[in-house]
Amino acid sequence: MNNSAIHVSELTHDFGGLRAVDNISFEINQGELVGLIGPNGCGKSTTFNCISGLLDPTSGEIEILGKSTENLRPDQINNLGITRTFQHTRLWKDMTVIENILVPPNNQLSKNPISSLMRPNSRQEESERIEKAYSVLESLEIAHVANNLAGNLSGGQSKLVDIARALMGSPKILMLDEPVAGVASVLAEKIFQNLRTLVNETGISILVIEHNMDFILRRDVDRIIVMDRGEILIEGKPEEIRQNRDVVDAYLGNPGKQAND
Repeated sequence: MNNSAIHVSELTHDFGGLRAVDNISFEINQGELVGLIGPNGCGKSTTFNCISGLLDPTSGEIEILGKSTENLRPDQINNLGITRTFQHTRLWKDMTVIENILVPPNNQLSKNPISSLMRPNSRQEESERIEKAYSVLESLEIAHVANNLAGNLSGGQSKLVDIARALMGSPKILMLDEPVAGVASVLAEKIFQNLRTLVNETGISILVIEHNMDFILRRDVDRIIVMDRGEILIEGKPEEIRQNRDVVDAYLGNPGKQAND
């Protein structure tokens, strides 16, 4: 039985004469929390954008839950069961938290109020969506800000609301682009604890881009994939990555290494 959530095979993406991603292959299994790390400019975001359909691969194949994404639009890829966030949250600041996260769910009632009222069980369906919204907020420990305006949230709270909004579509795969960037350390730790709990309790697959190597190597992730200069440098358990000298060199640089090679 195929347990693959995301399957990337020989993915390459060029921006004109610049090769941002160079023939990479990796797999994310169902029910895994995986970190994708690497220094700035290593190809992490380009890889994310190819998987989610914002960029077309120059070559290679991507499968989501066993289905090819070739020639699919981003919304069609999303319908396969995958959703993503971006490094900078895109909340509607003049709306409350609960209003923000009630926007994205699939199969919502018609925007025409008359059609909505005539639909059988419409009130029950709307009540169930609201109940789910509060449940998602509770799972991320931010139910207490449900009625706050999104524009008044802290950076960390905004990140959590962005994750909550993504979860409202009941994805089987969640891709997070630097979910703790600019977030205070205590709340950043809490965000990763919540992600671990989500994976353990729901079986969702989560792929996280993170630039801060020291931070993610100390989190409870299942595997880490390290990119450098568009290629996959190494992948393995956090303890294996911590002990790999090439990873340290990729982040910090090692002038002496090149001279000795």
